[in-house]
Amino acid sequence: MPEPTHPAARSPHPVLIDTDPGIDDMLALLLALASPELDIRGISVSYGNTTVENAFRNAVAILRRAGKRATLAVGARRPLKRPLAVARDTHGESGLGYAELPPAGVILDFVKSLDRLLAEQPEPVTLVTLGPVTGLALALRSDPDLVRAKVARHIAMIGNVGAKGNTTRYSEFNAWCDPEALDIVLRAELPTEMVGLDVTRQMVLAQHETTRLQHAGAPQARWINDALRFYIEFHKQQEGLDGCIVNDVLPIAALVKPAALTFEEQQLVVDLDEADHRGHTRIDPHGARVKVATRVDLSERVFRWAVHQTATPIVSQEAVV
Repeated sequence: MPEPTHPAARSPHPVLIDTDPGIDDMLALLLALASPELDIRGISVSYGNTTVENAFRNAVAILRRAGKRATLAVGARRPLKRPLAVARDTHGESGLGYAELPPAGVILDFVKSLDRLLAEQPEPVTLVTLGPVTGLALALRSDPDLVRAKVARHIAMIGNVGAKGNTTRYSEFNAWCDPEALDIVLRAELPTEMVGLDVTRQMVLAQHETTRLQHAGAPQARWINDALRFYIEFHKQQEGLDGCIVNDVLPIAALVKPAALTFEEQQLVVDLDEADHRGHTRIDPHGARVKVATRVDLSERVFRWAVHQTATPIVSQEAVV
């Protein structure tokens, strides 16, 4: 009898993305939109790397640069309980570094929410969360049965188990932003896969990898490079890297090339403390069962493939408004 096919092997695979673009989110979205294996059913934007107003404007700009259309929704404007904090030092005032962008508008109340976006799906989807999981927590509070019916698989770029945090010594940024939301998501025990710093920190985009964008003639290519220049400068100053860590690309790349990641089932909790352990995702025998990415197969050259897939369509086609 043949082995069952993993859901990621279906093509095209129905996907919703909740994101806070964000420079690495930009690359992740461009990769997702350029991958024929994925059917991007909608994009929900949230605060995180920048404010939700900037994130919405950035998502529109990314779609136009990619020459694609997608339904846009708003996942969350702020954390459930914590003060709003965004990563201006990492992603710039706009969220996309030095990339040229129009002013951000006002997010109107009639913009769809994530739960409405889920409700509109005719079949279960893979939900990819690339920022704080506040939007998903709000959807679970609003209609947990709907979320469980429509989310066949949840892939989250969040957390860290063995790796050092990137916000405090112990905490990853998305988990730190809203640990209460992550606690709700973990306790819901959705089929969650955590792609955290343990694997994403192994995927460094070297500065020389962006050379083709610096010298490409298309405005779209220069626009991507303008965003990346800010990110590379930040990583050089903060970590001494000759390049940048583009965390959010890996969950999308792994959807298309699932052999790139190795997962282990763990039982996790998230700390709700105010100090350095705020947002710390750690193993606990009483925690929720989560598949945690523990190893990335660099021999797959998945990262070089991802960068090529992201850049090539943008260089070769005009944007669609």
